[in-house]
Amino acid sequence: MKAVFYWFVSTLFRGYNHLYFRRVEVVGKEHLPKAGSLLFSPNHQGAFLDPILVGSILNIPITYLTRGDVFGGRLQWFLDALRTLPVYRIRNGFSSLKQNDTTFERCYEILAKGEHLMMFSEGLHHAEYYLHPLSKGSSRLMYQAQQKHPQQPMYIVPVGINYGDYRRPFGVLQLVIGPPIAIKDYFNAAKTPAQNINSLRDALTVAMKKTLWIPEKGENYSAMEALLHPKTTRLPFYSLQQALNITPNALPACPPLPFYANGLIFLGNVAHFLPFLGLKIVLGMFADKVFHNSIKYVFGLLILPLWWALCAFFVARYFGCIIAVAVVCVQLLVLYFRQNLLLYKKQ
Repeated sequence: MKAVFYWFVSTLFRGYNHLYFRRVEVVGKEHLPKAGSLLFSPNHQGAFLDPILVGSILNIPITYLTRGDVFGGRLQWFLDALRTLPVYRIRNGFSSLKQNDTTFERCYEILAKGEHLMMFSEGLHHAEYYLHPLSKGSSRLMYQAQQKHPQQPMYIVPVGINYGDYRRPFGVLQLVIGPPIAIKDYFNAAKTPAQNINSLRDALTVAMKKTLWIPEKGENYSAMEALLHPKTTRLPFYSLQQALNITPNALPACPPLPFYANGLIFLGNVAHFLPFLGLKIVLGMFADKVFHNSIKYVFGLLILPLWWALCAFFVARYFGCIIAVAVVCVQLLVLYFRQNLLLYKKQ
């Protein structure tokens, strides 16, 4: 039953991704090894949206390592079905760190069977395009797994999640897969295991930066971020990355909104007044704005279709099916223009 649930959710998300984003582009999938155990290491700008995207887009069964404080409640069945394992940190209490031993042993078993993991090497999510310093967790895990199972090929796969807009729906998404890092290449007998793990982490840092539009926080970071808008994010990944980091002056600035934009945005708000009001209340409960895009993703999948269905039902009851279909079509149309126009309103 859990396997069926995982397949259903993954298939649902994979289709929905093409509605939530203007365009989904996968770069470098040919880098994935034909055989061996993989640990996918994405950057972490989108809270729980990040693992959803990587798992569904790549369409590969993956076990996810996630924060341990969400385990043990009523959602445990779903967490198990979605192939998640808990990882505990100092802030969860020093005594809870001991529970990681059980998780890591399970990870070693998964990798030994040729299956795959995902772990966020940055440790914490954030709201910047550049790569934050990596912890040693993913490198240590793979190094120790390779020690335990030396005959099984194991790799860390750097992944870059590049959001055209990580606050709003309907932006471009470019998912970039870098060349895999073979764990065996970092077993240097002249170094201690700790030094080898540090070398592996350093290599992963370099590899992950190559999968991002803006790899580092430099003096011109704010200016580079402002150049990410619907006009520029249409470019292929490597073209945009090179332009941002080498010739940013060649990229156009974000164009101003047309005179009719506010009117269309207002119509979109009116057509979805109640669900947008509910969304605003929910978003207000989350001080950490990194969660906002993830919440909007779920909102668009579950709440908006329900709203359109209710509108169609009540309009059809009093005015007929043709009028009901027309009303829903208008709602979809003004929502489409609303989301397009909002992408040009840089924050």
